[in-house]
Amino acid sequence: MTDKKVPLAAVIGHPIAHSRSPQLHGYWLRRYAIRGHYIPMDVAPDNLENVIRMLPTLGFVGVNVTIPHKEEVLKLADLVTDRARLIGAANTLVFRKDGKIHADNTDGYGFVQNLAQSAPKWDPKAGPALVLGAGGAARAVLASLLDVGVPEILLTNRTRERAEALKADFGDKITIVDWVQAGNAMEGAKTVVNTTSLGMIGHPEMRVPLDALAPGMVVSDLVYAPLQTKLLRAATEAGATPVDGLGMLLHQAVPAFERWFGIRPEVDDALRAAVLR
Repeated sequence: MTDKKVPLAAVIGHPIAHSRSPQLHGYWLRRYAIRGHYIPMDVAPDNLENVIRMLPTLGFVGVNVTIPHKEEVLKLADLVTDRARLIGAANTLVFRKDGKIHADNTDGYGFVQNLAQSAPKWDPKAGPALVLGAGGAARAVLASLLDVGVPEILLTNRTRERAEALKADFGDKITIVDWVQAGNAMEGAKTVVNTTSLGMIGHPEMRVPLDALAPGMVVSDLVYAPLQTKLLRAATEAGATPVDGLGMLLHQAVPAFERWFGIRPEVDDALRAAVLR
């Protein structure tokens, strides 16, 4: 009797050494005693299509996709989910048994699940959300906030034109706020989300005034290095509920792992500890 193929998965990016996804999926593979492997792969843009086409023949069941390939892989997929198409990027590819490549974006799912787990009393319909930033992560956050019923989203970005482009794609529930007014726009918001790199290690600190943060707000920062950003420290001091960015990384991985390896994994404190090691 011949052995079944050992399922392989990977995270593809350029660069990729910083990714925590191998620790994350590696932990689940060990925890659930699955005979499979998950590896980081540094793939230059010029090699992307050749690598994607070759991987299924080598036993890969799928890959995660990160910067700078998340938009480009949509062109290589045979099937694209509605949410990936709306966001304009994919972070998860599944290599199906029929030979087709299925592309999805689970970033928004991970964002909402992280809020639900870290701030169980969060009510998306309670009032407006303020979203800082207008990049790829912002697109996933906007799509998911609208999906769960946030009544209005105030969107602010250092370059107003990029925010205007998102409003054109996502519609009338988006109100553009000038970056210099971002601090004032926090007043009355029920949810505040930073999707920019401000506050990340190696990036400029966030200089938006934070004195409008107040109890009853849920404040999420997608940055997870450091885990406690200036925004989250200010939220805690103001009596708001802080939600760090690591949970989004953990939760967005759940649907991919389930599709690739056949088990729906759990996000818990042991997983967080393993990924932070």
